[in-house]
Amino acid sequence: MLPFLDLKAINAQYRDELLDAITRVLDSGWYIQGAELKAFEEEFSDYCGSKFCIGVANGLDALTLTLRAWKEQGKLKEGDEVIVPANTYIASILAITENGLTPVLVEPSETTYNLCPKNIESAITPKTRVILPVHLYGQLADMQAIIDIAERHHLLVLEDAAQAHGASRNGCKAGNWGDAAGFSFYPGKNLGALGDAGAITTDDEELANLLHALRNYGSHEKYTFKYQGINSRLDELQAAILRVKLHHLEKEITARRRVAKTYLSGINNPKIQLPRVCNPLELSSDHVWHLFVIRSTHRNDLQKHLWKNNIQTLVHYPIPAHKQQAYPHWEQNHLPLTDKIHQEVLSLPISPIIEINELEKIIYHCNSF
Repeated sequence: MLPFLDLKAINAQYRDELLDAITRVLDSGWYIQGAELKAFEEEFSDYCGSKFCIGVANGLDALTLTLRAWKEQGKLKEGDEVIVPANTYIASILAITENGLTPVLVEPSETTYNLCPKNIESAITPKTRVILPVHLYGQLADMQAIIDIAERHHLLVLEDAAQAHGASRNGCKAGNWGDAAGFSFYPGKNLGALGDAGAITTDDEELANLLHALRNYGSHEKYTFKYQGINSRLDELQAAILRVKLHHLEKEITARRRVAKTYLSGINNPKIQLPRVCNPLELSSDHVWHLFVIRSTHRNDLQKHLWKNNIQTLVHYPIPAHKQQAYPHWEQNHLPLTDKIHQEVLSLPISPIIEINELEKIIYHCNSF
């Protein structure tokens, strides 16, 4: 079976470096909030182009804590509305409701699947306080248009950059567009840890200082607690591992772009809709291709066809947020485009180490369907 993503093989490339990093942490005797975390925060903020990076336990906490910090600062209050794409992963929604805020689900762009600026405008009410664009599949949302809308309406912008490490538009990377951004380093991400991990980037020093406390039980100083915080700390081991992986990220992104280019030029089945990119002439040098997502009205049959030919695919995501049991009051929401997308999308294998013969096999069986 050709796997969707072979993490063991991906990480094996850096085995010696990873073992050195793990040994360095083991021998240091310091495992929480030490030198590795500080170094990673500096390196990742520099990579993104932001002034500050705050390591946290996972991507969900990155979003949740940022919204919580804005509440502490008086910028948000219970019941305020947050505009978010309806086709996002549940974590984007959970971060909002966990803070007593109200998600406003809007339809995405049908071409990029990212938050549609026109739909943002029509969803704004007197209670709107935040826009939460999600950079799905590795391509940035139309951030300049979103920033323009936010400035006109005096709204905060929180990027969900969990799938977009290194993605950019007009030379500006994910994590450096909004007032803050949340990243996930879940193992399957382009920049993946060997466990759960996350981070927040921002240029706001006051926000960064507050987040440092909120992630650490609400404390800046040991045994002194200014806020009712939580325990959400990116540990030394994962920070050291991420430092290794960050060093190789651009090389892996380049490899992913080659895979995407091969798919885009090779798949020609009229039953399959290929992903669209912002700059098709360049095959989007800004897209980092976390996922290669096709669409088909025959999605389930296509997936079975590929499986029978020993090709594993995944669906990101089979059930939209408004149809989840966690939010039963949304069941009647009229979101036809979101429903259609979730019924049709299929993610093909993509990784920096996939072989050309494997790509040729996938393309052949896509075209033979």
